[in-house]
Amino acid sequence: MTDSLEKIAKYIVSDGKGILAADESNPTCTKRFDSIGVESTEDNRRDYRELLFQLMVWKAILEE
Repeated sequence: MTDSLEKIAKYIVSDGKGILAADESNPTCTKRFDSIGVESTEDNRRDYRELLFQLMVWKAILEE
């Protein structure tokens, strides 16, 4: 089992792959949006996250 998990972990972080932490806080999202002149509303944050997942996101982690 350990070998299998190690292979999966190496694959996930190989070139061209990655993990998206999709639970960024409102202040963090506001900074990101401010830098591109977008208002940080609930609708815009939801649309942003939806866009991320539609653009071939392979793995995601959610923090408690």
